[in-house]
Order: sequence, then structure tokens, then C-alpha cells
Amino acid sequence: MLISDLFKQKKALYSFEIFPPKPTADLAAIRGTIERLSALQPDYISVTCSAGGTGNSRTAEIAKIVQAAGVEPLAHVTCVNASKADISRTLRELSEAKILNLLALRGDRVEGAKPSDDFRYASDLTAFIKRWSEGFDIGGACYPEGHPDAPDILTDIRNLKKKVDAGVSHLNTQLFFDNEDFFRFLDMLALAGIDVPVQAGIMPLVKKAHVDRIISLSGAKIPAQISRMIARFYDKPDALMEAGIAYAVSQIADLLSAGVRGIHLYVMNNAYVAERITENVKNILNEVNAQ
Repeated sequence: MLISDLFKQKKALYSFEIFPPKPTADLAAIRGTIERLSALQPDYISVTCSAGGTGNSRTAEIAKIVQAAGVEPLAHVTCVNASKADISRTLRELSEAKILNLLALRGDRVEGAKPSDDFRYASDLTAFIKRWSEGFDIGGACYPEGHPDAPDILTDIRNLKKKVDAGVSHLNTQLFFDNEDFFRFLDMLALAGIDVPVQAGIMPLVKKAHVDRIISLSGAKIPAQISRMIARFYDKPDALMEAGIAYAVSQIADLLSAGVRGIHLYVMNNAYVAERITENVKNILNEVNAQ
């Protein structure tokens, strides 16, 4: 089912994001992860691309496994180093597999790689996909604290409006840790005339490696509560796991209480974390969608 249709049926969607293994890696581990995630009955599972923008084939391969598990896949398509021919091949493979939900992204720049001559922004990719086939349902990314490459958040929102006008039907946010930033962002989207559903992207900080990477790369604001948690439990893996899950559950409960259109969990292929969080929020989700 198209994700835009799911939004018409439910008040709040619930989804997970996973990433493909390396090209030479065995698929047993990711199959096991997908089986456990599918048992939690998410509305869909998104599958990221490999770095650089041309590694979409592994994405399609994993998306087919998600599809076979009985869950709708959302396949990421990136364009930062891709030509129109590259994207056309990816779209053809996805279309033939009846994978019609896509997340159109610029993708992360790779040092030394030649940037695309055909696509500068995700809005260019979105417009190309719409011309290639009207059958695809296209999601997009957004940044509650502003895109790191944008000079300011107002410029970022103007560019986001171009992406929505090009054909994006729903949005997933980058991770954030302060819900007030998300609520403020929604107000700005409304003022800009952006009225597509927005899912809140939540990443539980449950491992030391995640903490280091997120703080250094994401640019997300770290609230005092998170800082205290990291300082106290950084070298205590069991305690950090529990504290990270508890913080994510608290975030999600607040977001659902405020009427968010969906929760998108960045679970880093950790089915255990997804299971723990889902167990804690499923009754809230059920109540929201029963109203």
C-alpha cells in the first residue's frame, strides 16, 4: 500500500529504518532483524542506501526481503553522485519488484567523488521520479533544526517547499532530541504552506558508539537531560541502554500526545531496541489510532 494512503487511514504511523549490510556480507543477520521487526507490525520499514548515491541495488535487494516478510518497504534513492541513467535503472528495478514507496534524498557527499551533473537537490530527484512514473509514492527528508548545509532554517524551509511542490507526499524528520524544536518546526511548515504529513524521526542513544557518532555528525542539539545521561552512563553499557530506551519512550509518548502524524524509529538494525520501545508505546499508539 502507498504510504500516503496509510496516512489517510491512520492518525499516527509507526515505522522503522534499517540499513543494508556491506555488499559482500551474508544476509542471514539482516533477514533475522527483518523477521523480528516485522513481528512488531510496523506500518512500513525504510531501507537506506549505501554511501555515495549510486549503491541503490543493495537497497532494492533488502527492500524485497522486507516485502516478502509482509511489511511495506520504503526504499531510499539518493542522487548526489548519480546520473539520470543510474536513477532510471534503480527505478526500473524497484518498479518491476512492485516497490512503489520511495524516499528521495540528495544523499551524503563523498570526498573525492564527482557530484552529479543531473541532480543538485532532492527536489530535482523528486521531479525526475514523478516524470519517470506517476506510480511511485515519494517521501522526503526534513530537518527540525535546519539542514546543516542551509544558511538558516527559513532558507531550508523554502527549499523544502520546492521539494513538496515537486511531488513529495510525506516527510520524515532527521533525528532530534528536544520535542520543542519539532513543534516549532511544524509551526513554521504550516506558515510556509507545507501541509503534508510529517513523521518524527527518533534515534535511541543506547550505545557508546552511537553517542559519539551522533554528537559529531548529526548536528542535533543535545538537551541537558541527554548530556547528564551520557555523562553518567557513557561507560556503563547496560545502564546506557536502559536510559536511552527510557528517553526515547518519553519522547514518543509526548509526541503522540501532541498529535504527531507518526514515529519513525532509527533503530540501527537493533531489533531488541525496537521491541523494547514498541512494547512501551503500543498501547498509546493503539489509543491514538482508535480515536
